[in-house]
Amino acid sequence: MNTRYRTQGVIFIHSVPPAVQPHVEWAVSSVLGYNIPFLWTPQDAQPGMNRAEATWEGDAGTGAMLASAMRGWEHLRYEITEDATQVTDGGRWLATPDLGIFYAQTDRAGNIVIPENRIRSALERAGEDSDELHRLLDLALGKAWDDELEPFRYSGAGAPVRWIARVG
Repeated sequence: MNTRYRTQGVIFIHSVPPAVQPHVEWAVSSVLGYNIPFLWTPQDAQPGMNRAEATWEGDAGTGAMLASAMRGWEHLRYEITEDATQVTDGGRWLATPDLGIFYAQTDRAGNIVIPENRIRSALERAGEDSDELHRLLDLALGKAWDDELEPFRYSGAGAPVRWIARVG
């Protein structure tokens, strides 16, 4: 019985110094076991930085390994998605130099899923304080990461995405 489940996702490198690009490519290739030909373009939201997008294919859990392989590099902003499979949840990882890595489980449509216990905890901690409940739910949804990455995403609107299918 095969216990490995194949999935796919997208890597968005929102900003990286040109000198770090080869290291990013090496880290991604090391995790995937094959090379992704990133097409680097200037990042208009931060002059002197570049950006790239590419799809990937791998075993369920690969998104987490990609996020870990790229964590901690100065000036590197990235986003990784992993699609759900028939038996595994999807995921979304957002990373910025100031905030670190945010992870959220996603459903088959790519929506963030907040676990029931996290919602119950937020309700309990906030009590009658609606501002605190709002803050806790924003944290659960990764709002701070989305807010920081949004100008970098917008800058990439219309940028090419390289669709990669591994053969063999």
